[in-house]
Amino acid sequence: QVQLVESGGGLVQAGGSLRLSCAASGRTFTTYAMGWHRQAPGKERDFVAAISWNGDISYYADSVKGRFTISRDNAKNTVYLQMHNLKPEDTAVYYCAADRRHSDDSNLWDYWGQGTQVTVAS
Repeated sequence: QVQLVESGGGLVQAGGSLRLSCAASGRTFTTYAMGWHRQAPGKERDFVAAISWNGDISYYADSVKGRFTISRDNAKNTVYLQMHNLKPEDTAVYYCAADRRHSDDSNLWDYWGQGTQVTVAS
C-alpha cells in the first residue's frame, strides 16, 4: 500500500506556471506507476498524465500536451507535474494516484492523495 500527499497548488494568472509535487510513503514506490488527474467543479475526475515506474513511459491528455510535464524522482519517492501556460479551464482539484499499471482511465487507479487546488484566473 502507498500513501500520497500532494502539494504545490495555488492561484495563478492565465499564462503562468505551477509545479505540483506528490510525496509517496513506503518502500515500494518504484513498483508503482504514477499519475495525475483532476476534477473541476461539477465534473467527473479526468486523467491528466501518467508515468511508468522507471519514467521510461509517459503520456498526457490531449488538453495538456505540450504544456504539462510529468516526472518522478524515485530516490525521493516523489512525482511532479510541471504546468506551463495555464488556462482558466485548467482550474480543478489535482489528484496524485498510484497503481501497479498506468492507464488513462481514472477509474482504474487504486491509490489516491487528498488533492490540491489549482485556480487559474483569467
